[in-house]
Amino acid sequence: MRLLVSVADRREARAALRGGADVIDAKDPRRGALGAVRRDVLAAIRDAVPSACPVSAALGDASDEHAIARAARAAAGLGVSFVKVGFAGLVAEGRVRRLAGAARRGAGERVAVVLVAYADWRRVQSLAPERLLAAAAAAGAAGVLLDTAFKETAVFALASPQRVGAWVAAAHAAGLFAGLAGSLRGSDFATARALGADLVGVRGAACVGGRTGRVSPARVAALRALARAAPPSLVAAFV
Repeated sequence: MRLLVSVADRREARAALRGGADVIDAKDPRRGALGAVRRDVLAAIRDAVPSACPVSAALGDASDEHAIARAARAAAGLGVSFVKVGFAGLVAEGRVRRLAGAARRGAGERVAVVLVAYADWRRVQSLAPERLLAAAAAAGAAGVLLDTAFKETAVFALASPQRVGAWVAAAHAAGLFAGLAGSLRGSDFATARALGADLVGVRGAACVGGRTGRVSPARVAALRALARAAPPSLVAAFV
């Protein structure tokens, strides 16, 4: 199981690398669950990370096909491996499929698209995680991530391990890798491993001072050790 650490800038990217993060995720935590960093910040993060280490970029919640295609194309041009896209406020599966397809076209063949489902989907008025899987498969996404839009509640407080496990299994059956995030702590990693997650994503657990604090190499190293206690993951096939 791989460890993704969300970072807000070059300095945090270096801290996450020192701790042994497997994937460096560019995200502005002040702008929500999928807050995109500025283009110059993303470029600085990519430059700070060795080419062998994947960089993902959060693109926010999609609402316009042309805008999300442009954002994906811009991130791809900077050399990222993944782009992450959410769909808060959208409950029409056809609309989500079109937006996901636009992101896929913008990203091109060399950059993987990851669609983000929200465990608190009712509150954020988005597709249920199970319904998002169909959109991901139809759009040619590489994977899906189960996250939370509101960070005061952890993913396993919103969805039972049984339900999450079924979601992970369904993603794998559709040929997608499956990641888990959403206020995860180290104590959640054993559950994520047991459920077959390929990747776990963290921000607050890797920081001193909470999710708007600073990434700590020591915290990342401790989380990496927990994530490493698992078999190789499907996500490796896409990076």
